[in-house]
Amino acid sequence: MKDTNRATDNSDVIRIIQAESEAISNIPEDNDFEPAVDLIYERVHRQNGKVITSGIGKAGHIALNLSSTFAATGTPSTFLHPAEAQHGDLGLIHQNDILLLVSNSGKTRELLELIQLTRDLHADHPVIVITGNRESPLSKMAIIVLYTGGPQEVCPLDLTPTSSITTMLVIGHVLTILLMMKIGFSREAFYMRHHGGYLGALAKAKKSD
Repeated sequence: MKDTNRATDNSDVIRIIQAESEAISNIPEDNDFEPAVDLIYERVHRQNGKVITSGIGKAGHIALNLSSTFAATGTPSTFLHPAEAQHGDLGLIHQNDILLLVSNSGKTRELLELIQLTRDLHADHPVIVITGNRESPLSKMAIIVLYTGGPQEVCPLDLTPTSSITTMLVIGHVLTILLMMKIGFSREAFYMRHHGGYLGALAKAKKSD
């Protein structure tokens, strides 16, 4: 039986970091980042909508993180739990909003149902999907698919979301930064949204400079 109490080998640490780094480097550069940014800009910044992010499980945590980052950097956003959507929270979604869904498999039942329910409410509502499966049911329902590259999980069981989660987060950060650049988001605008803590103090100091 394998010794599960063995001391961590530094080579394991290096291997894990390298695997995660490789997963990031294999995110396709030809993803439709520019069309995704243009679509979000049109819906949110010109039509007064917002980015509705959603996911479940570990991918849901990424969706929640991305929503928070969008909101902090000038793009109004909120997270919608797909299960809660079926119990009234679907009302958060307005005509000019856009759905940004996160699912490695692209088969998440709750997200597929969320799209259908949203389109029952607002016909042809646009959807952007971040996924590791280009041919998935979610991908086929989306207007834009941002592909992670489908990395193998660094987890020794190839089960725990690890490398896939890393790539999803990076793709979300690409969208965030490109949107910041497109809207000319300033340090002063950051401070107006982030008064507290270290970052708030830093932004205030830089604003004064």
